[in-house]
Amino acid sequence: MAVDQATVRHIAHLARIAVSDGEIAGLQHELNAILSFVEELNEVDVSGIEPMTSVTPMRMKLRPDVVTDGGMTDAILANAPATEDHFFLVPKVVE
Repeated sequence: MAVDQATVRHIAHLARIAVSDGEIAGLQHELNAILSFVEELNEVDVSGIEPMTSVTPMRMKLRPDVVTDGGMTDAILANAPATEDHFFLVPKVVE
């Protein structure tokens, strides 16, 4: 897959990055180099290799998936400039 100049401009627009016309060719070359390296990685045979979460062997720390209120209401509201009845008090923005 090759990236053309229109695609580079589109990517820059999506990323909200200002790119001058002089930079387009360099970015096009860099993106094409990255994509060719990814294609090279796709050719590596990884069958029989177990996925890793880290380079050091460790088990994932699992916790029960339980919904709570956090139990920190007072600590959180202590940071608010204004509160009322355990809620944040904010200025009215809609008439």
